[in-house]
Amino acid sequence: MSFFNDSVPPLRRKQLIANIHDSEKLWFVNWQIGKIKLYSNFYTPIDQAFILWSVLLIPMFVTAQFFSLSWNLQAAVWSILSIIGTVKMFSWTQSWVKRRHVSWVLYCWVLLMLFGIILTDLGIFLGWGKVLLNLCPLWLGLSALGYLCTGLGVRSRTLIFIGILHLLAILILPHLGSWQFLATGFLMVFCLLILAELEWDHC
Repeated sequence: MSFFNDSVPPLRRKQLIANIHDSEKLWFVNWQIGKIKLYSNFYTPIDQAFILWSVLLIPMFVTAQFFSLSWNLQAAVWSILSIIGTVKMFSWTQSWVKRRHVSWVLYCWVLLMLFGIILTDLGIFLGWGKVLLNLCPLWLGLSALGYLCTGLGVRSRTLIFIGILHLLAILILPHLGSWQFLATGFLMVFCLLILAELEWDHC
């Protein structure tokens, strides 16, 4: 018996929700002009968590890349937003992980996010050079660990691949020079939006 569900592809277009639990708290998007449908999709609570994090990450990494705002100010604002994102993620995905008996995955993400926030803030406020020079590898590594744990927990080839992709990105960062923040943000946001837009394999 295969560890993964080989009967479904790693990624596919979203299927109609058949499970009553999965149909709860759906967010439907249907954009059209007259009878011409421009875009239509639905988002489960876990999809909404992916979208929320992508929305939070964009200003974080764009600001770090292009604007000369105080690092102390950025640390304070982004820490508050990250904590809000973590709380919302916990609230929106709790029932999903409980039904799949992988609640430990959610607690793993919470611990990783809190560890990253605390270490980042200490690095900025206390001037820890090692941390400041490795903020992008730090967050790519934490995200990779989260994806790998989740992928193993729910037996998802897609999430494991994304985790590996984040690890490989750490190796590429030194070759990107001064564009590390933009590249890191792009990768993290792109993966989150792909997971939100498409259906990925899981148990």
